[in-house]
Amino acid sequence: MESMYKYIFGPVLSRRFGLSLGIDLSPDKKSCNFDCLYCELEKAKPVNKIENQPNPDEIIKELRDYLSKNQYPDVITVTANGEPTLYSKLDELIEKINQIKGNSKSLILSNASTINEISVRQALKKFDIVKLSLDAADQKTFEKIDKPLKGIKIEDIIDGMISFRKEYSGTLVLEVLIVKHINDKKEVIEKIVEAVKKINPDRIDISTIDRPPAYRVFPVDNQTLYEIASMFEGLNVNVATRKSGGKIKKVHLDKEDILNTFKKRAYTVYDIETLFDEDTKENINQLLLQGKLKTTKVANLEFIKTS
Repeated sequence: MESMYKYIFGPVLSRRFGLSLGIDLSPDKKSCNFDCLYCELEKAKPVNKIENQPNPDEIIKELRDYLSKNQYPDVITVTANGEPTLYSKLDELIEKINQIKGNSKSLILSNASTINEISVRQALKKFDIVKLSLDAADQKTFEKIDKPLKGIKIEDIIDGMISFRKEYSGTLVLEVLIVKHINDKKEVIEKIVEAVKKINPDRIDISTIDRPPAYRVFPVDNQTLYEIASMFEGLNVNVATRKSGGKIKKVHLDKEDILNTFKKRAYTVYDIETLFDEDTKENINQLLLQGKLKTTKVANLEFIKTS
């Protein structure tokens, strides 16, 4: 895209959300209250506000211009070179986006640090899709992986997420990003699973480092991601595999096994392609035709689960 735009960028094709047009609320510098080990932005001291905040009208002007010349994307994604909920005019901005978004869905990518604030939840409720991060459910691991501004407590974040879910009728997606030797231990994951079940999101995205990180930390392999995903029983889990994350052994399941497995958790079409052998895929297709499995869409991603 021409560089005539200061705030909007893309569109990019996201495997998780479809065609996404981004809005960056902090184009000048990183503004975040976390300094996550895995961040693809440079290391930076955590802050609690965005300096030189853009005026919502300037953003809307660019968005109108883009939408007048191009196809509407699947999602219009509010993000920041950092944390978008630190933007003090978020509520006004989302109201204005919703007036012009057409068939596109509004999406925000947040680290959930401010979810305990009522005013933030009020603004987030106006988005069609809200994606929040939850990389740990105990304070020690949380501080290690996300390096938050002093005083931010993971239990407040989890309580805020539970409250938000009760108030919010849109699609709630949680992302858990796994870093080798930091939050990949069984007991750390078990605590996250326990919190996630209380929060009850529509979908969980499990991923690992896929771009050069701010700190010297390492990804886990794809097999580990799938093993971790299997701990989230009864939930729609999307595994974002890495291109070079190691081979995954193809699994064979007969029809009964498929029904038992898919009853525990839903699989994306991509997971089925990655995990199962040809016979199993054929069995899955037959079960879909027989109506024993069904397809559901969650935030532009297709899942297959038991009927």
